Amino acid sequence: MRVLIVEDDVRLRGMLRDFLREEGFAVDEAADGGEALHKALGWDYCALVLDVMMPPPDGFEVLRRLRAKGRTMPVLMLTGRGALPDRLQGLNSGADDYLLKPFELSELAARLRAAIRRSAVAPHPVLTVGPISLDTVARTVALDGRPVVLTAREFALLELLARNRGGVVTRAEMDAQIFDERGDSMSNMLDVYIYKLRQKFGKERILTRRGMGYQLVA
Repeated sequence: MRVLIVEDDVRLRGMLRDFLREEGFAVDEAADGGEALHKALGWDYCALVLDVMMPPPDGFEVLRRLRAKGRTMPVLMLTGRGALPDRLQGLNSGADDYLLKPFELSELAARLRAAIRRSAVAPHPVLTVGPISLDTVARTVALDGRPVVLTAREFALLELLARNRGGVVTRAEMDAQIFDERGDSMSNMLDVYIYKLRQKFGKERILTRRGMGYQLVA
């Protein structure tokens, strides 16, 4: 899942970026409203984490312009302003959730995942492909009923394959959703993660479709 963090506080933006990457998200960044609009209008993000208090255009205006352009990705707004009128303004502008500063990073990740699940046309909290079962809420995986320990990035890749339910996922799609603008995939990291998943679930479960991508089969 690829998300965009919009925060002008360099220290906080770095904390959010590093934590969400550890949680398995692909993360892009924007330091102001103008950069946020450029990136969010040019890329189909799974969600935005959007700070309210920025130099113009502020978070409210960024959100208003995105919704006016038909961008429907979930938006989690961050603010130190706790007054009810400010919260209402954010929600009325099209925000999906609102988190007051200071907050726990784990709560932000949980709210972000919940917003992404709610935005799905047909959310599936538990994904099952043959003997593999993924609980996308508890973030657990089992093979034939036995728990399998995955890193956050391995879980994200397996979830992407499972959500396609037997369809082929191209390398481009994986690059877009699993990696971010740092360009991790340029170092063949995708191949490394596929290899690790095959070690844990069997190479017969994750097939290479030459010239197309990868497929998780039952």
